[in-house]
Amino acid sequence: MTEQELLNQLQNGNESAFKTLVETHQKRVFSTVLAIVQSFEEAEDISQDVFIEVYQSIHKFRGESKISTWLYRIATTKSLEIIRKKKTQKRFAFFTNLFNDDNEVIHNPVEFEHPGILLENKERSKQLFKAINQLPDNQKVAYTLCNIEGLSYQEITEVMEVSLSSVESLLFRAKANLKKSLHNIYYSQKI
Repeated sequence: MTEQELLNQLQNGNESAFKTLVETHQKRVFSTVLAIVQSFEEAEDISQDVFIEVYQSIHKFRGESKISTWLYRIATTKSLEIIRKKKTQKRFAFFTNLFNDDNEVIHNPVEFEHPGILLENKERSKQLFKAINQLPDNQKVAYTLCNIEGLSYQEITEVMEVSLSSVESLLFRAKANLKKSLHNIYYSQKI
C-alpha cells in the first residue's frame, strides 16, 4: 500500500490502516521519544499519546510531508513538553525540598541506559546520554534525530520545521557542547 493510500484509509477511519501505521512506526517513535526523555515509562506513555493524537487529528493532516515526518514532529513536540514540565517541577521542588530533615541535599539525578547499547559500552553510554540530556532542547532533538535515529538533515528540517542552515547550526553546536562536556568528564576521571 502506498503512503497516499494509507493516508486515505486513515482519514476514512479504517482501523486496519491505523493498526498498520502503529505496527510500522511504533518502534521508531518509541526509540525517538526514549532518547529524548530518557525514561522508559514516560516514553511508553508519550508514544501512546503520539498515536492517540494521530488517530484524533488524522483528518487535519494534509499530506504536505510524509506521515513518518509528521509522527516524528508529534513525538518530539510531546517529548519536549514533558521535559519542560519536568524542568518546571524540578525548579519548584528544588526550592521547596532542597534539603531533607537532616539538612542533607536530596537532589539525585536519575541515570539512564538506552536498551540498544552493548554491555561493554554501558558506562560510556550513560555518560553520553547524560551529556545529551544537558543540551538545550533544540540541540538535543536535532542530535537525537540525526545520530540516534539516523534521519537526514532534510528530514530533520521537516520534523523540526526549521531551515537546513538551522539544523546544521544546531548539530554543530550540539557536537561542540558534547565534545566539551565529554572532554571534561574524561579529563576529570584521569586526574
